[in-house]
Amino acid sequence: MEQYAHALADFVRAHQAWAAPIVFLLAFGESLAFISLLIPAWGALVAIGALIGASGISFYPVWIAGGIGAALGDWVSYWFGYRYKEQVAQMWPLSRYPELLPRGEAFVRSWGVPSIFIGRFFGPLRASVPLAAGIFEMPYWSFQVANFVSALVWSAVLLLFGDVIATILEWIWRAI
Repeated sequence: MEQYAHALADFVRAHQAWAAPIVFLLAFGESLAFISLLIPAWGALVAIGALIGASGISFYPVWIAGGIGAALGDWVSYWFGYRYKEQVAQMWPLSRYPELLPRGEAFVRSWGVPSIFIGRFFGPLRASVPLAAGIFEMPYWSFQVANFVSALVWSAVLLLFGDVIATILEWIWRAI
């Protein structure tokens, strides 16, 4: 996975115009049920965030692209859960991870709307919470408000984390 993140970061460094579309796709995949279990993209998002300050890539288009991609991924996951209900647990790859959906359900039932925001920041919950919210019919607009706000915050956190790490490493490099 580390090589994958580095390769994407190198591509973005060489082709800065592709930064926002790539971040959109990464965030969409990272937030989409099923796909996020197979291809965790957060490392690549942090690596691209590191390029923002170092290479002059504009933060705002990349941030908005990441937020919209993440929100759309969760929106599709919510719809999928709402549409297919209990059948989802028998579908691959969730059938290989039977504990994820019950954990997502318990989390959604315990925390309600804040579960969308909290779940965005915790690996396996990121994929299962929107799916569970759809299965258990969390009110649509409540879900979407939490979804879009949390997606924008999540995107900013990952990208800024990468930018801060790059700045710290630059300071250390200069000090040596």
